[in-house]
Amino acid sequence: MDAVRQEPIVIACDHAGVELKEILAADLRAAGFAVFDLGTNGPDSVDYPDFGNKLAEAIQRGDAKRGVLICGTGIGISIAANRHSHIRAAVVHNTTVARLARLHNDANVIAFGARIVGSEVARDCLKVFLETEFEGGRHERRIDKLTVS
Repeated sequence: MDAVRQEPIVIACDHAGVELKEILAADLRAAGFAVFDLGTNGPDSVDYPDFGNKLAEAIQRGDAKRGVLICGTGIGISIAANRHSHIRAAVVHNTTVARLARLHNDANVIAFGARIVGSEVARDCLKVFLETEFEGGRHERRIDKLTVS
């Protein structure tokens, strides 16, 4: 990851994602990103929608442009975040999907399933996600159709 400036990134998870969140947050900090950790930070059961919503609200406020979400499968927390019109969260399982989520879908949030994807795969996916720019072109009109006014 090449963060020339202290670009802020928000990160949040439920209880299933705490360990992976810590690993990814450390990588982000090492790469020069300013990491805003929205929790959770322990093993006690919490509700993933609360953390998906917190992340979406932080992006809406302008705390960051991009974010990372983690729950057991990545599905529930991404559904919660995607209920917000300014969020395009993609559940990612490999680097090809991470690259295409940015390249074709202009995803601004990457979501992982801590019980599905190993930490090394997640680390590689996050790196690719952050280094890939949106391609635009024919994909722009499709993204426009996803935007709710």
